[in-house]
Amino acid sequence: MASTTRALLMLADGTLFTGRSFGAEGEATGEVVFNTSMAGYQEILTDPSYTGQIVTMTYTQIGNYGVNAEDVESFGGPRVEGFVVREYMPAPSNWRSTGSLGEYLAGHGIVGIEGVDTRALTRHLRDHGAQMGVIATGDLSQADLAALLGRVSSHAGIGGIDLASGVSTVKPYTWAEPLWGTPAPLHGERKRPASRVVVYDFGVKFNILRNLVSAGFDVHVVPATTPAEAVLEMNPDGIMLSNGPGDPDAVTHGIEAARKLVGKKPLFGICLGHQILGLALGGRTYKLKFGHHGGNHPVMDLETGRVEITAQNHNYCVDFQSLGSAVKLTHKNLYDGTEEGMRHVELPVMSVQHHPEAGPGPSDANHIFGRFARMIESAA
Repeated sequence: MASTTRALLMLADGTLFTGRSFGAEGEATGEVVFNTSMAGYQEILTDPSYTGQIVTMTYTQIGNYGVNAEDVESFGGPRVEGFVVREYMPAPSNWRSTGSLGEYLAGHGIVGIEGVDTRALTRHLRDHGAQMGVIATGDLSQADLAALLGRVSSHAGIGGIDLASGVSTVKPYTWAEPLWGTPAPLHGERKRPASRVVVYDFGVKFNILRNLVSAGFDVHVVPATTPAEAVLEMNPDGIMLSNGPGDPDAVTHGIEAARKLVGKKPLFGICLGHQILGLALGGRTYKLKFGHHGGNHPVMDLETGRVEITAQNHNYCVDFQSLGSAVKLTHKNLYDGTEEGMRHVELPVMSVQHHPEAGPGPSDANHIFGRFARMIESAA
């Protein structure tokens, strides 16, 4: 049965959306963004890259297949600050379901709101940009609304904060699980035994680790603040900088480590890892108006001419003009022309802004993990 408890979403510019509470009751503040995926809400909720953000789903019905223990992308449950949907489906129907989405959110203290005109909200964010917002549940007076607006409009935002350290593992671990139902290696037979790859965890998704295993790697994950010297002592064949939340400029420890690793070992970056590599190579990053979040973004691989539909989740991009001739642009977003990938012209360094591991989303780009494997073999 749907909840009758009132809820509202107040944006920093004073725009107000009303609806009903589902999940935990209370108050949640975060940067409001929208995601265009039609399915995969549990993977989205548990993606550490959404730390600090309230996620709006543009697809109309959410919760219809419930939740389960397997479809998560990180340890510890949901990472979002809050969740906004048009229509919450409280009675899931799926053979894998072990509970409802509302129960899952409530169990993890995540505030949700349903009944929102998410089309109007998405249009507003597209026109005015992503901004801070607050979800509040219950009957609120005019004085309560004024206080909410005052708090959210004066909020400093999540820029300039190192969010990656807060979602990273606190101790190293190994990962051996491949992609489900897929024998390793997935991306072609290897010419030699499994390469050891060290993954910097800035908020890594499990599906990245699964893809690395399926590409034939021996995977070791280390905390975000691990010094470059400690990683080099592990003598890996390659190093990966993972996805993660927030402003790349604030992840100074990751940038410093990447600077020391460039030219020492083959490097591969995804999303935040791509941005960190860009900064380590002397470039700049900039914030997009409303970011790219969803599973339907067309990206052209400029080296093959192939167009791939990709999963994306980022608010920042690398300014390639700031990198000069040190790198070559390898991928381009066909929605807005923003840069989506690069490789160093001399060194074994490559990165992509989109998410080749999907989870959720299409798997068009997962061959990039095989490209990383081949780059390591060529550098050996």
